[in-house]
Amino acid sequence: MATNAADAREMERLAKEAGIKLMVNYWNAWVAPSHELFHRVKDGQLGDVQKIIVQYGHAGPKEIGVSEYFANWLYDPVKNGGGAIMDFGCYGAEWALWLKGRPKGVQGIAQKLKVSQHNQVDDDATILLDYPDATVIVEASWDWPYSMGQVQVFGPKGSLLATRNTLFSRSTADRGKSGLEGEPVALNALQGATSNPLAYFVDCIRHDKAIEEPLSAQLNVQVLDILDAARESVRTGRRQELK
Repeated sequence: MATNAADAREMERLAKEAGIKLMVNYWNAWVAPSHELFHRVKDGQLGDVQKIIVQYGHAGPKEIGVSEYFANWLYDPVKNGGGAIMDFGCYGAEWALWLKGRPKGVQGIAQKLKVSQHNQVDDDATILLDYPDATVIVEASWDWPYSMGQVQVFGPKGSLLATRNTLFSRSTADRGKSGLEGEPVALNALQGATSNPLAYFVDCIRHDKAIEEPLSAQLNVQVLDILDAARESVRTGRRQELK
């Protein structure tokens, strides 16, 4: 949404003042596994969420061949606000807020593993979010040998693992019979506005509907709160509390 929470809040303020809709788009909001995971978690099928592990990343912007214009932006510590911690850390913060709400504290580790690339941003980051009754681990990287985009949620009744195309479910009674991921869940294709960001945005404008989570400005200001705290934790080496 922005490079820091202050700018995100200003965007939210200006949108309210102007009476316009503001939506922050994430690809994972438009795929069936994300919707099914969210509804199963909210229906209590896992019990109280105790741990979430979010892994988003790829081999790196240069390695996957992004345009020179986009690469110059991604590797700019001012324009992007950081490297992998910003590029992919936002997804972990989004999932945590969507499924569990605002955390109490944030810890961050960021490294530059590709030392031969003379840029000024991190390429591998881990963010730890703590709750009174749960932990969220966010892994964001430009160093993986292949693309990753998945979230795994654990509760006392089992776990769910969502990728771009598939949702896996594993119960406590499974005992490893269906593998580490679990059994694939049959999914229905998303219909209407929920399957397309442009259709959804236009529908909200035409019918004056509120932008829902995880696309709302309110949630995404908090995403930047988390990323700000993570970067401050990287800088200081200390856990940061969120108010």
